[in-house]
Amino acid sequence: MRLFIPAFTCGIWLLQQQAELPAASWLAGICIGALLLFALRKSALAIRRLVASALLVLAAAALGFVWAAGFAHLRLAEELPAAIEGRDIQLSGVVAGLPQALERGVRFEFDVEDAGTGVPSRISLAWYRSPDAVDDEASPLIPVRAGERWRFTVRLKRPHGNLNPHGFDYEAWLFERGIRATGYVRPRSAERIDARMWRPGYAVEMLREHIRDRFRAALPDASHAGILIALAIGDQHSIDAELWQTFARTGITHLMSISGLHVTMFAGLFHALTNWLWRRSARLPLRLPAQHAAAIGGLFAAFCYCLLAGFAVPAQRTLYMLAVVALARLARREIATSRVLLLALLLVLLLDPWAVLAAGFWLSFGAVALLFHIGGGRLGPAHWLLEWGRAQWAVTLGMLPALLALFQQFSLVSPLANAVAIPVVSFIVTPLALAGALPFLDPLLSLAHLVTGWLMVFIDWLAALPLAIWQQAAPPAWAVLLALAGGIWLLLPRGFPARWLGLLAFLPLLTAVPPRPAVGTAEVTVLDVGQGLAIHVQTSAHDLLFDAGPAFSAEADSGNRIIAPYLRAMGVRGLDVLVISHADKDHEGGAASVLAALPVAVLKASLPFEHALSAQPVPQQPCVEGDSWIWDGVRFDMLHPGAEPLSRKTNDVSCVLRVTAGGKSMLLTSDIEAVSEAVLLKRHPADLAADVMTVPHHGSRTSSTSGFIAAVAARDVIFPVGYRNRFGHPKEDVVARYVEAGARLHRTDADGAVRVGLGAAGTNFRHEREERRRYWHARPPL
Repeated sequence: MRLFIPAFTCGIWLLQQQAELPAASWLAGICIGALLLFALRKSALAIRRLVASALLVLAAAALGFVWAAGFAHLRLAEELPAAIEGRDIQLSGVVAGLPQALERGVRFEFDVEDAGTGVPSRISLAWYRSPDAVDDEASPLIPVRAGERWRFTVRLKRPHGNLNPHGFDYEAWLFERGIRATGYVRPRSAERIDARMWRPGYAVEMLREHIRDRFRAALPDASHAGILIALAIGDQHSIDAELWQTFARTGITHLMSISGLHVTMFAGLFHALTNWLWRRSARLPLRLPAQHAAAIGGLFAAFCYCLLAGFAVPAQRTLYMLAVVALARLARREIATSRVLLLALLLVLLLDPWAVLAAGFWLSFGAVALLFHIGGGRLGPAHWLLEWGRAQWAVTLGMLPALLALFQQFSLVSPLANAVAIPVVSFIVTPLALAGALPFLDPLLSLAHLVTGWLMVFIDWLAALPLAIWQQAAPPAWAVLLALAGGIWLLLPRGFPARWLGLLAFLPLLTAVPPRPAVGTAEVTVLDVGQGLAIHVQTSAHDLLFDAGPAFSAEADSGNRIIAPYLRAMGVRGLDVLVISHADKDHEGGAASVLAALPVAVLKASLPFEHALSAQPVPQQPCVEGDSWIWDGVRFDMLHPGAEPLSRKTNDVSCVLRVTAGGKSMLLTSDIEAVSEAVLLKRHPADLAADVMTVPHHGSRTSSTSGFIAAVAARDVIFPVGYRNRFGHPKEDVVARYVEAGARLHRTDADGAVRVGLGAAGTNFRHEREERRRYWHARPPL
């Protein structure tokens, strides 16, 4: 078991790294090969135990690979046909999960029952209220609730997400959840068919929504009500984005979900209660021992709590571990703690092979494995305070490589924050929140909120400390593995020789610096931010960001969701120049978040005086024609705008920047239109020629005139566009002009982030969707 299950896990992980799924014939061959390896292992036992172990590992990995591939083939079969993307489709089904509030509507998962052929069984829908609707902000925007059956007219598209270096894979997240299409409800097309669908899964979701409504009604203006909702029913969307940042800076994010500790505590409470009640009876112990009844009662309580919490991976892991322990007790057998963890791991992966794609999977099982590691090989029990400190030290040190690999940051104040927050949240706030979920116990919610408020005073103070968090570039894989091995060695029991050498293994992890372009060369990355623009230009020692992408909502934008994490992973600690080309939301929507995330030496912009960015405390300069500078042998020339206004349109004052390295140049055109192109042709006829160009205004018909295309004569052009954007960019006739001019086309919706190397050796291109290609990624048709 100790060899089979880790190898089985590795096989599943390997399958999830594949760009294409193996054909069924290949999978059959692999499965037969695995069975042959099992047969050879039995004969190898007589020869050498090491050979038998190697054959077992190979066979288990092959079985894991085939198991995950079988699930993947079944899920890929549910694919939305390209022919019905963007068309009105009438369907009926059931709201399958908690509706989540959007800025002007709600989003919810929907189980399709009747839609004709081609529509997947589970989709994600957004329902927006009409722009002219006037609703109270405190009231639900859309009257849709979990467990209701509706008939909608919708427009669907295949799952698609932005894909950037070191960025979040939204398509993988949707695929793991079984969501094979997304879309929105067409206006005035909705009809409720049934108010309640009493099936077990829907009933659980209805109960969760009822509890959430009760919490919100009992704590209407409470600033931390979302924390109590998350602890009671696992609805993490109820917590504000600012609070999540505070939790990340203090390392207590894991406490704001239904963690294993919470499930264990809840199960332990019911175990003790069942045991006490059972012993009070004169007859029940004669039919079933109290220990067995308590094990069943605790397991049932854990199962109910996991259902209420949405069955996340940490909750699943704990439930399965408790199930193994309960079954062992019922069978009157003892089982090693390592086997309990491995069996729980196996059950998680058998039911959900895509769990290995989630950061929570590795962090959850890793943390428990570390606790088991430090608990083994000790000579005897120690003082509880020493045990608590040892556990904190082990989890902090052991999880450091994983946190830096996944998030490129970790909290320096985490041990202190967790030392206070874990007992308060686990033994006071969570029990009160769960008790408050029962009818007529609303006053307990006020008490839970009061305690949470006291705790948050301390957490906010820790988060505000200047050195609360360590941030760095994404470490290479070899440095992560070396640090993991060093952590395990360092946490061995006292008496093992040279344990201090484990600390040396962390040095590459903390000091690794990502490579930068050589002097005289530049790397330009056109980020995939959807329908908008954000370009990172990096030289040997300088960094420039040209535009900051769109805003998605009041709390989320390209700056905090895409650009800042990307720059942190690339090792960029500050920007020498931030250029905001003009005052359009798809270009400046993330600028404030970028300015808040890292220092900026100079802000160059073409913005009106009254724009909010003009009040930012950073040195500012206007984009002016003729401005130029040289960094590390790379030349930057601002070609537009001029001094006099061309029109009242913001697009006509867009900054146009040319980057030249080693005789190769790239033209960043932002949203200039035909009027601006004509001015550039007049003023800079000899300066427009470039090897690479970002297409003006995302390929709109108001730009890319034939004369401008001929003057630039770019061999490669990049369309920064969003997948199936509402503007229909790029227009077909504009694309045709570039094709006729002989240019090679690159698109962020089809290629993800496009990285361009400029230098004397020429230009080279790297597409994120090619480099990170996975079998669930659907390449959009051009």
